[in-house]
Order: sequence, then C-alpha cells, then structure tokens
Amino acid sequence: MSEIRATALRARASQPPLAKASSARKTALLEVVASRIERDAEAILAANAADLAGADAAGITAAMRDRLRLDGPRIAAMAHAVRTVASQRDPVGRIDSLEARPNGLRVGRMSVPLGLVAIVYESRPNVTAEAAALCLWSGNACLLRGGSEALRSNQVIAACFGAALSEAGIDPAAVSFVASTDREVLREITQLTGLVDLLIPRGGEGLIRFVTEHARVPVIQHFKGVCHVYVDGAADLEMALRIVIDAKTSRPGVCNAMETLLVDAECAHAFLPRIAEALRAKNVELRGCPRARALVEMKAATDADWDQEYLDLVLAISVVDGIDGAIAHVGRHGTLHTEAIVTNRQDRADRWISEVDASLVLVNASTRFNDGGELGLGAEIGISTTKLHAYGAMGASELCTKKWVAFGTGQTRA
Repeated sequence: MSEIRATALRARASQPPLAKASSARKTALLEVVASRIERDAEAILAANAADLAGADAAGITAAMRDRLRLDGPRIAAMAHAVRTVASQRDPVGRIDSLEARPNGLRVGRMSVPLGLVAIVYESRPNVTAEAAALCLWSGNACLLRGGSEALRSNQVIAACFGAALSEAGIDPAAVSFVASTDREVLREITQLTGLVDLLIPRGGEGLIRFVTEHARVPVIQHFKGVCHVYVDGAADLEMALRIVIDAKTSRPGVCNAMETLLVDAECAHAFLPRIAEALRAKNVELRGCPRARALVEMKAATDADWDQEYLDLVLAISVVDGIDGAIAHVGRHGTLHTEAIVTNRQDRADRWISEVDASLVLVNASTRFNDGGELGLGAEIGISTTKLHAYGAMGASELCTKKWVAFGTGQTRA
C-alpha cells in the first residue's frame, strides 16, 4: 500500500467521531487552533521567510509572492477566520423543510458531512488554516496537499491543528497534511476512489486542469477568474473610479481581481481618460480595443487578452454599446466567476443581476467581494464555478450534503 493511500485511510477512519461532535466541542477545538496560530506566529513567520527566500531564488512573480507572503496582520486574520468559522451556525444535523405527507409520514432533509475532503492548492498558506477549519466545523476529515513554494509555512500551520486535535482527544489524522510535493503523489490523490468524497483544487489553471484531467473522484474547481467591471452610461463616475481601482489594484494576484474593464460608449469620453490616469499611477499596464485606444493611448489588445487571467497589474479595456454590449462580452469571455456593474439605473442593475451568469454578480461594488469571509461564511474552501454541487464561495454548509429522513407512526406501504 502506498503512503498516500495509507494516509487517506487513517484520515477517513478519523471522520465518524467528527460527524458526531457537538457544536460546543468543535467551537472549543477551533478556539484552541486559533490561539495556537497566534502563539506560534513567530515560528510561522520564520517558516514563511524561508519559503519566500526559496521562491525568490526560483524567480517567483510579484503576484505569486504576494499570495505566499505572511505578516503579522495576515496571521491575525488567519486566526480570526478560524474563530469566525466557529461562530457560524453548525450545518451538521440541520433538518430543513420537514413536511407531512397525506399518510401522516413527516419527511425532510438532514445536512450531513461529506466524509473525507481533499484540498490541493498553491501559494497561499492561509488556505491550510481556512480549509482545515471549515472541514472540522462541517464534521469532515481533510487531506491537505499544498505547493512546494509554501511547504514550510503549511507544515507549521497544520501542526497547530494536529496539536489541538490531540489535546481535544480527537485523532489528529482528521487534518492530514501531505508533505510530499511530488507530482505523482498529486496524481494518486486524484484517484483515491472509495476514500476521497470530494477533491477541491485551488491554484493556477495548470494545477486545476491537471486535477480535472486525472481525477476519478468528484472535483469542484474553477479554471480561472476573468472578472469584469462594466461602467454603465448612467454610472456615478466617482464611484466607478473607486470601484475599478480597488478591483484591479488592491490585490491583483487573486482570482477575484478585475481583469477586463468594460465602458459604455455613452460615458467613455468622460471616464476613460480619468481612469487611465488613475490606473497608470498604480503602475497598471493598459491594453485596449480600437475604440478605447481612440480616446486614450495604450497598447492594442489582442483576441487573447479578453480571455486572459493576468493575476498582475495588467488590464484589458473595451468600449461597448450599452448594457447589451457588456452582457454579450461577458457571455463570450466570462468564466462564471465574478461580474460587476456600476450604474444608477435600477432597470439596468436588474438586467445585470438576472442575465449575467456568474458565481457572484454585483451592483455598485468591487469584484474583490467574492470571498467567503466577505460574504459571511467566515472563510472559504474555494470558489466553485462548476455549479454542481455548489456555485460560488464555499463555506461549511457546502461541505455537507443532505440525506432524506422520515418520521412515521407505524405507516406501511401496501
């Protein structure tokens, strides 16, 4: 038996007690985890510094370096996310829509854990904490496999969970971290049929396509986030300036950053020169369609630019003919991730909400809000753009499924 299969077997065996754990016990467990993360901040930072040094030597991009980097505020945010997960309503055991049938039988659906959830991810060490916390809160065991660039950081964070689980009298295999970064180990994880109930990849398009192509277990994924902001002709242009700058420059290396700006021809002459100046002040490279370039000097966008997830300070800009043009552009080039409109017209906002297909559709707000913490989930285990069984940011509830339950008084079916 391979080492990874043995690890998965131990993790799966640890899960039944978690499924029965009370909310109070899980809350206490996650509080210990959060406290350990805070207590071990120096060790986490030292490990992260070593990871950063190795990544720099390998020629890591600025965007990936930002995803990898930890500091005091980010560690505090990690501990806060763990506590916030524990403050959510416990999804396990909830029975929804208990209804009486004509024969008196009362039927409903109960939320239950999936079992063993595997998460493979790159760069961001906070995923270790958030994914493990969400799995424990939802009664699942987890198998975590991070990227080589964050190995040291991930190991120290995972150790916080192992120590807390042992202290609580729960098998530490419930949070099993896979230290090997061998590609064959990743391939084997994708094929652990009968052991892994759900596999969630988080990272670049290459990782997600590798997992999807090789998987023999259920997979939730999004390939990339080509997110758009559409500035309507009826937009408050001051608001639009703030939203566009935030969506593109607050953290350009994350999947909910804006990659394409759509501007209504009605306001392009007034808006484009102003936003171009503001974006260039933030060192953003602009690539535009011919109509945009007629108003502002910038590089010519190619056909490939409209489908590109830059994850960097690069932005494609297209001038479109009203909301019909914007919706058509998103329909051709969107990736079902995040789409925002800036407008003061309620009818256009309503059309955007109803006609644009994405895991989060926003009106007058930055694309950066497609995040589990910002949406009230405490944290997220990923953003699904596959629609089955979840669509959008996934929290603890999305790590559960529902089984039918029925309560009778002796009914029989003749």
